[in-house]
Amino acid sequence: MRITTWAEYGVICALHLARRVEDGPVTGRDIAARERLPGDYVEQILLRLRRAGIVQSTRGAKGGYALARAAGTITVREIITAAELVTFDLHCETHPLDSERCAQSCDCSIRPVWMMLQRRIDEVLEGVLLSDLLHAEPQVRERVGLPVLQA
Repeated sequence: MRITTWAEYGVICALHLARRVEDGPVTGRDIAARERLPGDYVEQILLRLRRAGIVQSTRGAKGGYALARAAGTITVREIITAAELVTFDLHCETHPLDSERCAQSCDCSIRPVWMMLQRRIDEVLEGVLLSDLLHAEPQVRERVGLPVLQA
């Protein structure tokens, strides 16, 4: 599995807004500049996050984007799904190599493995909240069950 730039930038943008929740609306241009991301990508991602109800936008001179809900109620899965549209692409379903072999009606012994992997990935991402990512890496590692690296 590969994390796409859409997914990664989506999480970065949402985390940026979570860190600046007290600042009021933040422009996409400001997020792009501070996070060193392409401005066009950021604007498109923020639009997707807005459509998903993760961020809200305010127009005007002091307008911009802000989280629509508390960071503790937003999962990483929601963010990735909004930014990327899927968390795990079942390639055999979205880009079948052979329409007969990859059809749902066809008996495929590989597809259940990919489906199980998709379910597990979604479960893990559903268990991580945006608010969890506000902590330093050692605390996040502990929260998600990874060993804390020793310096």
